[in-house]
Amino acid sequence: MSRALIIVDVQNDFCEGGALAVDGGAAVAGAISEYVDAHHNEFDHIVATQDWHIDPGGHFSETPDFKDSWPAHCVAGTRGADLHPDLDTEYIEAYFRKGQYAAAYSGFEGLLAPEDAVPTGERQAGSAADALEPDGDAVGLDDWLQSHDVEDVVVVGIATDYCVLATSLDAVQAGYSVTVVRSLTAGIAEDLEETLAEMELGGVDVA
Repeated sequence: MSRALIIVDVQNDFCEGGALAVDGGAAVAGAISEYVDAHHNEFDHIVATQDWHIDPGGHFSETPDFKDSWPAHCVAGTRGADLHPDLDTEYIEAYFRKGQYAAAYSGFEGLLAPEDAVPTGERQAGSAADALEPDGDAVGLDDWLQSHDVEDVVVVGIATDYCVLATSLDAVQAGYSVTVVRSLTAGIAEDLEETLAEMELGGVDVA
């Protein structure tokens, strides 16, 4: 049995100063880096997800309701879609990009980014070439985890009550043993008790 850490959407637009900033996002980026530095040997694989919007339709709105529609964010190939600089990418093995042409909250909707498009060393701003539509052979997160014999996943990242929630519940549905490390997430809502209860009801271990 292999164990994987899934780092969800720790991107510039979801941290302070970004287009859709979550309070504490930058602090979570740094805390995840410290956690990975101390615990990377406990994981067989570490992966990350990114919102990567090209033309997500009604997901973007000039008059967003902040529930089903949002201000433009994490546009493919822009600095806002890049991983936050406080997130150390040294141990990240694969990146999964989601939401190119529709809303996508769960990392399990993501597709494996091409190797020449992933950050190495200091993250540079993305290029338009990175925004190309994936081909029909693109690998999804579930396929990738299964191919690496992963059975146990730990989920961290942003935002607790949206993409972390969706990713963790989808992981349970896909048959994984799932833990969310609460202190390594940042949420939009001030009170996250309902979100945490939904996770636990759905079979997620909130640590």
